[in-house]
Amino acid sequence: MSPDEAQKKIEALRKELDHHNYLYYIKDAPEISDFDFDQKLEQLQKLEADFPQFDDPNSPSRRVGGDITKDFPTLKHKYPMLSLSNTYSREELEDYLKRTQKALPDQELEFVCELKYDGAAISISYKNGELVQALTRGDGSQGDEITNNIKTIASVPLRLRGTNYPSEFEIRGEVFMPLEGFARLNQSRIEEDLEPFANPRNSASGSLKMQDSSLVAKRPLDCFLYFVMQEETLIDNHYDAVLAAGEWGFKVPQPEKGYLRKAKSIDEIFEFINHWDEARHDLPFEIDGVVIKVNSYAMQERLGATAKSPRWAIAYKFKAEQQETILESVSYQVGRTGAITPVANLKAVSLAGTTVKRASLHNADQIAKLDLRVGDSVYVEKGGEIIPKVVGVNFTKRDPQSVEFEYLKNCPECGTGLIRLEGEALHYCPNEESCPPQVSGRIQHFISRKAMDIEGMGSETVEQFVQAGLINNIADLYDLKAEDILPLERMAEKSAQNIVAGIAASREIPFERVLFALGIRYVGETVAKKLARHFEHIDHLMKASAEELVSVDEIGERIAQSVVEYFDKPEHQDLIARLKTAGLQFEVVQQEGASKSLEGLTIVISGNFERFGRKEIKELIELHGGKNTGSVSSKTSMIVAGEGMGPSKRKKAEDLGVKIIDENEFAEMIGL
Repeated sequence: MSPDEAQKKIEALRKELDHHNYLYYIKDAPEISDFDFDQKLEQLQKLEADFPQFDDPNSPSRRVGGDITKDFPTLKHKYPMLSLSNTYSREELEDYLKRTQKALPDQELEFVCELKYDGAAISISYKNGELVQALTRGDGSQGDEITNNIKTIASVPLRLRGTNYPSEFEIRGEVFMPLEGFARLNQSRIEEDLEPFANPRNSASGSLKMQDSSLVAKRPLDCFLYFVMQEETLIDNHYDAVLAAGEWGFKVPQPEKGYLRKAKSIDEIFEFINHWDEARHDLPFEIDGVVIKVNSYAMQERLGATAKSPRWAIAYKFKAEQQETILESVSYQVGRTGAITPVANLKAVSLAGTTVKRASLHNADQIAKLDLRVGDSVYVEKGGEIIPKVVGVNFTKRDPQSVEFEYLKNCPECGTGLIRLEGEALHYCPNEESCPPQVSGRIQHFISRKAMDIEGMGSETVEQFVQAGLINNIADLYDLKAEDILPLERMAEKSAQNIVAGIAASREIPFERVLFALGIRYVGETVAKKLARHFEHIDHLMKASAEELVSVDEIGERIAQSVVEYFDKPEHQDLIARLKTAGLQFEVVQQEGASKSLEGLTIVISGNFERFGRKEIKELIELHGGKNTGSVSSKTSMIVAGEGMGPSKRKKAEDLGVKIIDENEFAEMIGL
């Protein structure tokens, strides 16, 4: 066979196999037998081996895997993968609907209800109809690249069908393991004298991180894809985008199976919820609730998101499985802020596919409310939490000789008397300077990836350094030398040098992340960014009063008071002085090309643009001192409008007298 003939045959086989794969896994309507499919696949594999010049990373032959990945690179998500807020009752969901309507008073809301699949979240990128990259959720801002493993999942298209899809987009969904496949996998493991897997969710998640993609290909993984992220707004609502994705070749939640439906009222939403709360046990895969999303993309944009969750979507979690077991004892954990968390030690019990020996008791009030006593028969459930919780007592089984529970009075780690602040649920150990878990916890937070991101160090290294007396606070890190570290157990010269180099590199971390790394109570990533940008220098922030702090957008009294109290302490002032001497960044550094041309302006962007991407415009607004917002109000300074700006948004702007400019006028304002 000549190369030209081989190329034509290879392309024909690839097209044919893609078609039959779509019919089998997406449409559930196969036209040929498994044997015939395998014969064609073998023929393709042989031709590709004989003519390697026609290699294609998205050939159907890649479904069988074979690539080995030793380390999965961590890559930044183009769009953050936020997690959903949860509700557990009709009342909570009604409150959410009221808040959403209040935020969009001029709109008639339409929602989309869909199943909440219990698997591993995934984001897949396509370019010109070809799969190019797949990432796990990770921490929401970045995830692990698992492209080769995702290609082995037959329900994930390697090439799209038709031509009406965006030229470049991401689609998100859930990789899961069907119950039948999970049962088969566990049976085979038992026959091989291997430990069976605990549940389908963990099996799916673990499979995606296997190093050998040929082994992943043998796992019975499936995938629903249901959320299209696009720069080109070809479709203006979520429901139609899901249906369109089905036409492009994706396995999507099908309305005809009842997996997807529109709703306009709480009653319609609860018809969907109540149906699937009962019918979920008949599904071939696991779900743990229902997701409710605002359908319109324009309204989603107006609603925006918090640092963790979108405001345009929420999850309703089904009541968790509950089991009864014995409360054998209570132990206490000390967090980095000194907060004491009581933990129930239980007689082992199987719950939602896992063996549970420990459960959260939250705080002293919760223990008193439940009237818990050691030796009680207690009810335990997983109510949407990673750690199970004790939710009740079977009083009919209580020993008449049982003793009322007495909460701990002294820190279990350092013996200091515990305190409880007015209005607080938790007890605290006030010995923040020398209580071991607090010292280690603060340093672990400081070195973490979202904070100072010090390479070469982890929680075990911190514990080792603290126990050896090398460090007692975060400033001590910057006094470390390689010769201090080398005598420690399991420390080679290269490891010591890497740690010292990682600490040195952290001096370049920007002010907003340094501020977050300090671990001030209630000052998370978003708050740290707002405070850094407003005060611009640590000295200004340290001198700020509570009133000045509250004047910053979205900074409330609780946060303001916490910041004031932190900087009022002499030991914290000394700590900042040492960190300054060490060379950390305590001032906002203006980026190249930045100006204050938009300072004090609140700007809305709407529509699609030719010169800039929407994300790029938002970044430029912040770079030049402006503030982004999603909805038009009397506080809006201007709108940067592109093609397809919504008529309702335009009318509201005109009614309020808000200036509307195009992208070229915007570019002139910032000197581009």
